[in-house]
Amino acid sequence: MGTWEKTGRLGLLPRLQPMMLLPESARELIESGALAHLVTIGRDGSPQVSCVWVGLDGDEIVSGHFVNVRRDPRVALSLEGTRIHPPGLKEYLVVHGHARVEEGGAPQLLQRLAHVYLGADVTFPPMEDPPPGYTLRITAERIAGVGPWMP
Repeated sequence: MGTWEKTGRLGLLPRLQPMMLLPESARELIESGALAHLVTIGRDGSPQVSCVWVGLDGDEIVSGHFVNVRRDPRVALSLEGTRIHPPGLKEYLVVHGHARVEEGGAPQLLQRLAHVYLGADVTFPPMEDPPPGYTLRITAERIAGVGPWMP
């Protein structure tokens, strides 16, 4: 049986899966600079997809945002790799989990990720005194896809 987690104005939502440790192969793809597709749930219950930069902070997947992405903690994230696996399928990783939003830290995180996604000498965000924004922290509960992280 899962545990329950407090989610602010949404009340209590079930947390059905325990946190899992990401295999090293999945961690490598997450930190490779592959663009991630973040799926969240909108107010009307429909899925919302955004392309985001992602990185790791310990065992959490992190992304920076300048708008509040807090609605429902259930998320999915997909990344496409570059390797081909038998029988000729391109590598991809899907992470299912729960997210929590922290206020602040977005400019610093986005600057760190810009070095991975855009290059070592890039300044991002490209504005003077950016707002603090939000840091999204995803705890993986289940992974899927095609790659060495799957049996």
